[in-house]
Amino acid sequence: MISRRRFLSGLGGAAVLLPALESVKFLGGRARAASSENPVFSVFVRQGNGCQQAIPGRDEPDRFWPSELGVLTQDKLATDNADRAVSELAEYADSLLMVSGTRYGFPGNGCGHTGGLNQCLTAAKVTGQGKDSLAAGESIDWFLSQRVNPDGVEPLNLMSGPQSAYIAHGLSYSGPQQLRGASNNPFAVYQDLVGLAGASQELLEAIALRRRSVNDLVREEMQDLLGKSYLSAADRERLQTHFDVIRDIEINMSCQLTDSEVTALEDISGAAEDNGNRIAVAEMMMDLIAMAFSCDANRVATLQIGTGNDGTRYTVNGELQNTFHRISHRIDGDGDEGAPIPNADLLHHEIDRIYARMFKHLLDRLSIYTSASGAPLLDDTMALWTNDLASGPPHSYRNLPQIVAGKAGGFLKTGQYIDAGDVTHNKFLNTLISAAGVCKADDSPYDSFGDTELEPGVIPAMIA
Repeated sequence: MISRRRFLSGLGGAAVLLPALESVKFLGGRARAASSENPVFSVFVRQGNGCQQAIPGRDEPDRFWPSELGVLTQDKLATDNADRAVSELAEYADSLLMVSGTRYGFPGNGCGHTGGLNQCLTAAKVTGQGKDSLAAGESIDWFLSQRVNPDGVEPLNLMSGPQSAYIAHGLSYSGPQQLRGASNNPFAVYQDLVGLAGASQELLEAIALRRRSVNDLVREEMQDLLGKSYLSAADRERLQTHFDVIRDIEINMSCQLTDSEVTALEDISGAAEDNGNRIAVAEMMMDLIAMAFSCDANRVATLQIGTGNDGTRYTVNGELQNTFHRISHRIDGDGDEGAPIPNADLLHHEIDRIYARMFKHLLDRLSIYTSASGAPLLDDTMALWTNDLASGPPHSYRNLPQIVAGKAGGFLKTGQYIDAGDVTHNKFLNTLISAAGVCKADDSPYDSFGDTELEPGVIPAMIA
């Protein structure tokens, strides 16, 4: 994987992954004319425990979706729908495609959480029982990576949360029952992306303590590259932005290693799983995904936030609340029994807003970069904010919250809130696969991802 990336390398083995440039393409250290290819990047962000939306038979108003179908505008989301969780994304209204009316095709085999998590990106049957069940097919991130990434480059599979839990990671599959591990240490992911995996401990500690930056260690090579006559003004600006983002990432990660002065890089391994770092780590992972996309080091990524039945305790209105899982049940218990949690539906709504703000952070980072064509990277990206479940109680699989951002190079019809009509969500995933540039032999949209028992097809209303 490292050998396929474009690097500047400097002192002590430090390296900087370069962004995609319109003027040159780096292959094996040589420059050649840039390719005309305009890739689409795909990132899938998963929330657990459902969203707070209207539920048949329960006295809860809808606080998630916009109040009406149709065109999305910044003013409509920010003002007319200020009481809805998706209002947090108002700034990106014209880049959003909100899709209601999709559902999972199969039951959860004894556990709604694992059943949803396993189907979320696979549209496959669930094998096994309860918390130990697995998906019977590959996930969309793996499927896409085999077609849009260079050989041997697997999709990034990231997580914010502990890997040891009643239900831990379960989002990415390389095949039937082939669950892929998720990386939850952002500094380790960063080291791999910038070529520091295997670097000396002395160098790593110097970077962690901010005595030096990776940028500083490759400064001579940076200046030489910036001085190349064939670089356009846009490329020089793109490089400078990239180097600034790398320094920001280093500083932010260093601050998360411990509560006091950073003493060793390995400290992140424990702190990354801490409840209080759930949001910070998720946003770090989003920073790294955006950086990887900007460098065309990887075109596909997943990010699971929280464990399967997410027990994160979020701070709402200045107070640390009960676990998200119990709030989603509306009772102080992880099963069917427990005292009612006062205003649990409102707390769930506020947690949805927290997730919306995290997703907005990803969109902000994708907007910082420009693609080689000069457009914002977000325009060439398909970013999905999805969920294991449709709602808290009763852990429904119907009307899943599907929020897509980015225009996928113009394939998706953004600025819209649509109802897909209660279709199985393999059709939704097929549409995303087609948006990523994968099609059938006759160039028509790809329509057969997921279990063969499900009706094939796409959702035409999503397509521009």
